Amino acid sequence: MGRPAVFLDRDGTLVREVDYLRSVRELRLLPGAARAVRRLNDAGFAVIVATNQSGVARGLLTEEALAQIHGALAARLARRGAHLAGIYYCPHHPAAPLTQYRRRCRCRKPAPGMLLRAARDLDLDLPRSFAIGDAERDLEAGRRAGCRVVLVRTGYGTAVCSRGEVRADHVADDLCAAVAWVLSQAGRR
Repeated sequence: MGRPAVFLDRDGTLVREVDYLRSVRELRLLPGAARAVRRLNDAGFAVIVATNQSGVARGLLTEEALAQIHGALAARLARRGAHLAGIYYCPHHPAAPLTQYRRRCRCRKPAPGMLLRAARDLDLDLPRSFAIGDAERDLEAGRRAGCRVVLVRTGYGTAVCSRGEVRADHVADDLCAAVAWVLSQAGRR
């Protein structure tokens, strides 16, 4: 049996939502995010970012620029004693202007492909894992992978809550509160 994981959406959950983050200059960790990741690390969870990045398919940034952003994200977390077991991203979009990225794929959330690939790569136990995000597509990907799911009210989360029924195991104000709930639930499944 593998170890449990917490899958985090990137924009609006871990970092500030800026509507297509295109450069390291725009990257801002949300308050308490590094501490939340560190708490998960200390509890033995693999922490993985799983993020749709259709900005690549739209020509707003290259995969190389995205790699720089993710490198900076990992470095900023590391400076605060937190670490990611992996960063998985989907650069595709079914209506992408860049034809090499135009496709319906199994990795773009709400499909669970990124989570399933991480589980294979890192020997993760999905039934003991959690997915945290600010959009229904994050929750759906987690549910389809067999994880419990948490909606955060940061990013687009408040708008999701205001539209009506939220299909989540828990709703939290932010990543810190979501992690506190995850830690309270660990091992109770």
